Amino acid sequence: MNDLNDMLYFAEVVERGGFAAAGRALNIPKSRLSRRISELEARLGVRLMQRTTRRLALTEIGEAYLRHCQAMRDAAEAAADTVAQVQTEPRGTVRVSCPVTLMQTVLAERVPQFLRLYPRVRLEVRVANHPVNLLEEGIDVALRVRDTVEDSGSMVVKRLDVARSILVAAPSVLQGQAVPQDPQDLQDLPAIAMSAQEGLCTWSLVGPRGQSEQVQHPVRYVADDLLSLKMAALQGVGMCVIPDYMCTDALHDGRLVRLLPQWSQHPGIVHAVFPSRRGLSPAVRSFLDFLGEIMPGTSAPQAEDGAFI
Repeated sequence: MNDLNDMLYFAEVVERGGFAAAGRALNIPKSRLSRRISELEARLGVRLMQRTTRRLALTEIGEAYLRHCQAMRDAAEAAADTVAQVQTEPRGTVRVSCPVTLMQTVLAERVPQFLRLYPRVRLEVRVANHPVNLLEEGIDVALRVRDTVEDSGSMVVKRLDVARSILVAAPSVLQGQAVPQDPQDLQDLPAIAMSAQEGLCTWSLVGPRGQSEQVQHPVRYVADDLLSLKMAALQGVGMCVIPDYMCTDALHDGRLVRLLPQWSQHPGIVHAVFPSRRGLSPAVRSFLDFLGEIMPGTSAPQAEDGAFI
C-alpha cells in the first residue's frame, strides 16, 4: 500500500498552489516535499502534475487521484473528530423542534431520561406542527413525520421509525353492527376527522394487496388536533384514523379496537434532520443517539448528506 502521508502531501500541494506554501503549512522542507511527490509518481507509474517555474498543472489522472486523496484526508479528520467527541462530555444547549403529537405521546416521557443521563445538557424543545428552517431559526435537530424525506434538501436525515395511521374506534361504536370486512362496510359508522369538506371526510386506505381505495363518510366531529380526536374516539364519538404510536396502550387494553386491520394509510417516516454530521457537538450527537435508542425503528447509515443515516 502507498504511504498515505504522500496522498495528504499531494492534496496539500495542489490546494495551496505549490510546494513552498504546502511545506510551510505542513512544516516540511520544500525539497523534501517535492521528493516525496516525485517518489509517489514513480510508485504509481504516472505523472500527476506538470511542474513549471510559475505554476502547477494537474494531469487528467492527477485530477482523479486528487479527489481520492481529499476523501482520504477528510475521512481521517472525521475519524479523529469522532474520537475527540466521544472523549468530551456532552454539555451545552440543544435546540429541537418536534410535532405536537410526537412530543406528547413519545418524547415527553423520555426527555427526562435523557437529561438524567447528561446532566450538563440543556434542551430547548419547540413543540409545533409547522415546518422550521433549521439554519435561519437556530435549530440543531428537527423531528418530522412525513410521507417522504425528499424535501429535506441538503439536510442529513436520520431515520427513526415508521408511523402507520390506522382506523380505530371504541368497542361501543360497533355495538349492534357487523364487524367491517372491507371499506364499504364502514358506511354506517360515525366518523371523526381532522378535516372535512361539505360535511364529509376522505380517507385514502391501502389494502393487503397494495390496492388503494378512497372512502368518504359524514363526519360528526372535526378537530385539527390528533390528541383531541383520540380522546373523542375513546369516548365512543366515532371511528377515526390516527397514528399507531398514539394508540398502542388503548389497543392493548381494549379501550380501542382496530377496524379493517389489513388496511391502513400510507406510512409516515419518523425522522430527524440536522445540517451536517461534521462539527456536531457532543450534546447534539448524544441526543441523536438517544433518539435512535428509544424509537423502535432502525436506522441505516449512508455516506452522503440528504440520505438516511
